[in-house]
Parts: sequence; C-alpha cells; structure tokens
Amino acid sequence: MSRLVQIQEQKQKLSPQQVVFTTLLELNVNDLEKKIVKELEENPVLELVDLDSNQDLENEDKEIEEKDWDEMSGSDEESPKFNSNKNHSDFIASQKEKNTFTENLIVQLGQLNLPYNETKIAETLIWNINDEGYLLADLELIADRLDVEIFKVEKILKIIQSFEPFGVGSRTLQECLEIQINKKNNNFLSKEIIENHFDDFSNKRFNKIQKNLKCSNQQLKEAIDIISTLNPKPGDGAQNNSNFAIPDLLIDDVDGKLVVSLNDGNFPEIKISPVYKEMFFSKNNKEKKLEKFLRDKIQSANWLIEAIQKREVTIMKVMSAIIKMQSDFFKGKITNIKPLILKNIADEINMDISTISRVTNGKFVQTPWGVYELKYFFSDKITNNFGEKVSTKNIKLLIEQIIKNEDKKNPFSDEIISKLVYKEGFNIARRTISKYREELKIPVARLRRMLVNK
Repeated sequence: MSRLVQIQEQKQKLSPQQVVFTTLLELNVNDLEKKIVKELEENPVLELVDLDSNQDLENEDKEIEEKDWDEMSGSDEESPKFNSNKNHSDFIASQKEKNTFTENLIVQLGQLNLPYNETKIAETLIWNINDEGYLLADLELIADRLDVEIFKVEKILKIIQSFEPFGVGSRTLQECLEIQINKKNNNFLSKEIIENHFDDFSNKRFNKIQKNLKCSNQQLKEAIDIISTLNPKPGDGAQNNSNFAIPDLLIDDVDGKLVVSLNDGNFPEIKISPVYKEMFFSKNNKEKKLEKFLRDKIQSANWLIEAIQKREVTIMKVMSAIIKMQSDFFKGKITNIKPLILKNIADEINMDISTISRVTNGKFVQTPWGVYELKYFFSDKITNNFGEKVSTKNIKLLIEQIIKNEDKKNPFSDEIISKLVYKEGFNIARRTISKYREELKIPVARLRRMLVNK
C-alpha cells in the first residue's frame, strides 16, 4: 500500500541587489576592475568621474529632485558614488618615501626623454611592479585603462625590462630568467634550458633535459650552475607567497601601528550620469519604453555602486577580524599561526560562513612580511605530545624548514621527516607528512636531489 507524503522545503531567494553583491564579493581585485570596466561599456548611464570637476558634478546633482530619485532607487540615502582613492593614496605616499626601488625605475625612465603619452604608459607599468620586480597588472587592462593599443604597452614594457636590475618588469619567473641570461651570459645551454625546457628544469627532470639536449653531465651541471646565479626576485623585495598575485588588501606599518586599506587605487571612479538622471526625471519624457529603459539601467547602476561599497566594508571587517585572531603573526611572529576556521571569523563579526568563504577565496593581502592568501591564516588544529593545540600551519612550516636544511645530495624521505617532526613534539604519520608536503608543492625526495658530478 502506497502512502502519499508531503514534504515542505524552504528555499532562500536572493534579491537582485544581493545577487550583485554576492557576485562582486567573490571577485578578486583584478577581476573586480575588469567587471567595472565591462559595466562601464554595457551600461550607458554609468560614467567616469572627472576628478578635476568634482565640484561641478556636485552642483549638477543638486539640481535633480533628490526625493524622486530616492523613491526610484528604493533607498533613503543619497545616490552613492564609488571613490577609489580612500586610504590608498596615503599608503602609496608612505611607500614612496621608502621605496627606492620604484624611485630608481622612475629615474631611469626620466633619462630616456620619451614622449608624454609613452611616459604615461611607462609610469603606469612601473607603479604596477611589486617589490620583487614583477609586473602585477594585465597588459590588456592597462591598455584599456589608458585607451591605447596593446602593442604600444608591450613596446614600453620591453623598454622597462631593459632597466636595471635586469629582470625587472617580468610577468613570470621564466621571463625574468630569460631577460637576465640574455643580458649577463652567453652560455647557449643555459639559454636553451630556460627558453625551451623550463618546465623540466622547474621540476628537476635533469635526465630528460640531458637526453633532449644531448649534453654531458658536466655541461649540464655548468649550465644549471649559471642559472642558479640568476636572481628570481630582481626587486629584492619581501618574500611573496602568492606567485606574484595582486593583493586585494594592503597592510602598512606606520609608526609601529598597522594600517589596513583596500588596494583600489587603480579602479575607475564611477557614478551615475546626471544627464541620464535628468532625462529620466524630465516632465517632458512621455516615452514609456525609454522611461523603462532608463529606470532599469539606473537601478542596475545604483545596485552596482552600492555593492562595491558594501564589498569594501565587508572585506575590511573580515581582514580586521583575521588580524585580531592572528595577532602574533601581525606582531611580527610570522611562524606563530593559531588554529582558525571560517566559523571563528563569522562568529566574531556576526556574518554568515558563506560570506567569509567568499571574502577569503582567491584574495591576497600584502603585509610587511610578504603577500599571503587570506586562506593562509586558516587551518585546523593538532595536539602535540604535550597536549597543546597547535595549528597544522605550524607543522607545515616545520616540514618546510626541515626540507630547506636537508642535504640536497641526499634529501630526506617522508619517513625520515616524520621521525624528525616527532622529535619536535608532533606524532605525525608518514602519509600525513606526504599530504602536507604535496600541499606545500614540494616534490618527493628523488626529485629534490641536486645534480652532482659522478
């Protein structure tokens, strides 16, 4: 006998505003900038703010009936305007005082006497080079922002890459080494390895390189020794743990106090066009299709600007909570990572775990000690031999240190690493060591063995 069972399900439906906010919250700084540029192209009521005529724009806005605007937008607040320069200009100013590396590049640029338009491109590129000497921004994005053809940006980048230190302005490690080897050394084998066998070199597949290039063991060793003299960080900046990712947040030490800001200095500043607003509210406008079109576009633009502002507040709240809960790290004890999960942050700032997850996923923060992914500060806990709760992050740091100090001619197996970790107070199985090592992207012992003379 069959029985009919009724099941009730409750599904949460997001409002259009929430959908826009959720979408923006998931984007990193680079993708958000692309999103803003795209919206500027697709929504005619959005426009760039002319920073030289802010006062005129404010006067124009006052001529619009704000009461009607507020009713249309569904908000009691003024029409928002996204300002990209908050805090960031102060950060840049403080960085410029101590960033002799950037100043050196600017000086070299000044010696070339390039035309104004080319100098503008070059300056934009230079200010997007991090402390390690790598170009962070996408060339297409720079070309779009400056309204120039991309080949002109590529041309200027080649000029900057000729500056000292050699390798500056590179976009990848391979490009960095290629520039240096072409400037400093005429060893054919070294050049060939970097240009055409870099993947094998990076993964220490030396036997494969030797076979493909038909060279002796001694020749290969000499070529690799030459490569080892090259500088992977021509800017000599702090260690970057993010593969040269563009940081979403900036933390600067100002007189012993940490100052947090969003890395939004290159965002286009956008607002809703007063021309289109006036067109919408015009008493002479009797065209219903046009009225609906304008209403939809203005509403969409308003949601976008509000979502950008809300995103800023949310990310800053999450970062502040992370700093509070990982206080030892941000006091300079960078190896002291406490156990931390998303729920801890959610409870601290009264937000959903899903929101915390979106904020921390794929976003990076620049600290005085390097660039870190926000997820770096989250880890499970493990109990040591003394009954103390310790972050698994500390275990990984210990494994990294052990491997760093090992004999490169006879590297440690995972079993030996497990025994060494045990001596430090942690009973970790070999398979767990293997798991952590793989998460750290450290190859197995045989691949870590350095090439030596037979």
